[in-house]
Amino acid sequence: MLNKHSNLAFFIPHLGCPYKCVFCDQVNISGEHVYPDPMEVKETCDRYLPKEGINTEIAFFGGSFTAIPQKMMEAYLQAAYPFVESGRASGIRISTRPDYIDDSILSTLKSYGVHSIELGAQSMNDQVLELNGRGHSSKDVTMASSLIREYGFSLGLQMMVGMYGVEDAYCDAMETADAFLKIAPDTVRIYPTLVVEDTQLAELWRRGVYKPLDIDEAVKISAELMILFRNKGIRVIRVGLHSENSLQKKTLAGPFHPAFGELCESLIFRNEIENVIIKEKTAIIKCNPKLLSKIIGQNKSNINYFLNKGMDIKVIPDGTVSRFHIEYP
Repeated sequence: MLNKHSNLAFFIPHLGCPYKCVFCDQVNISGEHVYPDPMEVKETCDRYLPKEGINTEIAFFGGSFTAIPQKMMEAYLQAAYPFVESGRASGIRISTRPDYIDDSILSTLKSYGVHSIELGAQSMNDQVLELNGRGHSSKDVTMASSLIREYGFSLGLQMMVGMYGVEDAYCDAMETADAFLKIAPDTVRIYPTLVVEDTQLAELWRRGVYKPLDIDEAVKISAELMILFRNKGIRVIRVGLHSENSLQKKTLAGPFHPAFGELCESLIFRNEIENVIIKEKTAIIKCNPKLLSKIIGQNKSNINYFLNKGMDIKVIPDGTVSRFHIEYP
């Protein structure tokens, strides 16, 4: 139940969302067909949260948390907050829409131990937002982000790559990233656009109106985004959607891969190595053991890449190396 980001996550698909975006089917994306009631939240927290000394957030994802009815929103928060007060959770994280943020909402969230707010911005191109049925503007993202900062919350922004209506996926992604950098969030999530069954995007794809990115394009753009954000001190906490069975079954087209984030990391390492490597016939790369799979690449993709360039690369795990070190026999 606890994921690698130290979140105890509750998914509330479409709950509170006043719009149906062309790409969105939260049931298939999250794998949740019903949303939990507050008592279930309380019982789950009590069952899975350690008794003390933890750094785990209780997270409400999948819907538009601040757009649900006030009483229901507070019921969820009341179920979670005692675990923050007792120290069993470090705080509460929520995701929501940028047009459902105001002083009253933020005051309520603050009083119940919420400390991280993620906004589903997706793009900072107003035409793209309109074509995708988002129902908010780039200005809404900027204004909501500013207000969230004023109240002292940690700010996260989510973006999508290769959305419907984008003329140049790379340029759109970099323009959105540039706008994000001006806002300076604490964290970012990057999602490739997938064609999921039971969405308007699926119909647009069937009619040939929408062409999704292929996996190589999506990985290349996302990897560059990761570097861009990291260089500015912004943590990238997720790249690619969670690999739910329902998502895999319902994805019709687009750059889906169960280890999309690792593909991006492998490309980053490959580019780093290629930039410093000497064009010898053989080379030994000593790397931290935690990075071994990323440096080798999925199905030895990085090893094969260098082989195709006439270089025999051997990768050896070495606990004394922080990232990687190249030697030539």
